[in-house]
Formats: sequence, C-alpha cells, structure tokens
Amino acid sequence: MTGGLLMSGAVAALLATALPTQGSSPVFDDPPPDKIVIDVATVNGSGCPAGTAAVAVSPDNTAFTVTYSDYLAQAGGNSDPTAFRKNCQLNLIVHVPQGFTYAIASADYRGFLSLQPGASATQKASYYFQGSSNTVPRSHPFSGSYNDDWQATDSTDWAQLVWAPCGVLRNFNINTELRVNAGTAHPDKVSFMTMDSTDGALSTVYHMAWKECPAS
Repeated sequence: MTGGLLMSGAVAALLATALPTQGSSPVFDDPPPDKIVIDVATVNGSGCPAGTAAVAVSPDNTAFTVTYSDYLAQAGGNSDPTAFRKNCQLNLIVHVPQGFTYAIASADYRGFLSLQPGASATQKASYYFQGSSNTVPRSHPFSGSYNDDWQATDSTDWAQLVWAPCGVLRNFNINTELRVNAGTAHPDKVSFMTMDSTDGALSTVYHMAWKECPAS
C-alpha cells in the first residue's frame, strides 16, 4: 500500500488523546468544505499484508473506508496454529482544514463468518493518537453455529467523543483484530472469520464528527 492512498476524515473521531471540551466550540454534523486528505503512513499486521488494504475518503468528507483483501482468521482442521488470530494496525496522517478538529463518531465493520457448533469468534478494535495511550478496546463476540455475513458497530456518544488536538499533527492509529476459537467443535471442522470479500465489496467505514477549534 502506498502513502498516496487517501482516506476520509472519519478516522479522527475515535482518537485517544482528548481535546478539552469547549463550550464555545459546538459540535456539528456538517464537515468543513475543504478537502480532507488522509495519508497512510504504515500498514502492519498479519491481517493486512502489503498491498491488501486500501483506504478511500468519501466525497463529502464525512467518512472514510478501509477495504481488505486478505484479512482472515481460522481454527480447526488443518489450519496453521497461528491462524486463529489476525490483526492489522493502520497508522494514518490526517490533514484537516485549518481551524477544525475531528473525532470518530462511529465505525462499521463487516465481513463473513463461518463457525462450527461449539466454536466462537471475536472482532476487536481500538483507536489512539500517536503519543497517547490506547482507548479501551471495543469487542464484539460471536458464537457457532453461524454461516453468514456479520456486522458490528462501535458508537460513541457525542459527549464522550475524543478529539484530535488542535494545531498539532498527530498520527492516528486504528488497531483491529479477528480471533477464532475452535472450542468444542469437531477437530476436523474449520471455522473462520473474514474482514474481506472475494469481490472486494466488504469493507470498514469510519464516520466523523467535526467542530471548530477555539480561537488562539
């Protein structure tokens, strides 16, 4: 994946270095009119080998989408012993219009899940700015039997949004993880969870919130 890939401003809403709430800086849904540019600094992890994750920013600057083509965890059968857990860390450089800051209001995750009876799976995500501590991971458990698309949403109340620091460029990190546990399923049966699609239609969408920075 190249640094030239662009992503939408949505990345920032789940940031983990909070900006103090300013009563004079109201939160609003409408994004600033100037273009939001998100450069991909690094992509690391067993769930997103080089060239298998792509980021795109929505035209209206309200969201960005990450599409994966090789994000799959599995257990059971002849699965590799290390394949039960896959992860991906996106390190993003978010360029926003001067005078504005952003936060991640929600994140929608999608994929396909096939669990044998007795097996289980978990999707987990955490978000933070460079130099800050991680937010508390958001986890979504699933149990077998299951053989269908799956969807999970991380939402943040308006009052709890974590904002990017004003006037400082901090890389934003998104850590995701898929984990599959064979549990009591028949040892010859494979269970798996993906955050990808053979046709590239499944993806992860991050929705942003915006507000003006206080006057310096």
